[in-house]
Amino acid sequence: MTVPSSDSHGSSPDYHALDPRSISVKRIEGWIGTVILSAVLLGGLGVTVLVADNIPRWLLGFVPLLWLVVTILLAWHAHRWPVLEYRHTSYRVDGSGIEIRRGVYWRVVIHVPRSRVQHTDVSQGPVERRYGLGTLVIYTAGTDYARVDLSGLEYEVALRLRDRLQPSGESDAV
Repeated sequence: MTVPSSDSHGSSPDYHALDPRSISVKRIEGWIGTVILSAVLLGGLGVTVLVADNIPRWLLGFVPLLWLVVTILLAWHAHRWPVLEYRHTSYRVDGSGIEIRRGVYWRVVIHVPRSRVQHTDVSQGPVERRYGLGTLVIYTAGTDYARVDLSGLEYEVALRLRDRLQPSGESDAV
């Protein structure tokens, strides 16, 4: 069973990049979050203006401007961040387990040995399903990183990785 040979982002050719379509998925999810957060903020600011008694006129003009600036910043972040996150996320799978490298500002390297894998799942949200992507979810024995997610994988690749990470030759203890 082979793991895809996509562009590598790590220091070794063994590292694989996420599927480039994951950028579009993260952008859509970010824009949905931006719309929801912007609507909540607008509603909160509206209620504040209606409830407050003595608001100076200059402040009433400032409230819509504040909402607009925050909404624009959220939308810019939702558009730009997925590209940065994509560039700084890679993974590799070998006989000992999986290693995931991620983080734009703070780098995190997560190594999950196959011997610690309890079970694995592959999930798809509606946007991921539309783009043919999935999220590999690894449940481990222990408390730190008891659940490790790797989103942005082609669905078939996620299924192959799920099968490859299952401990081999061990029976279920239950």
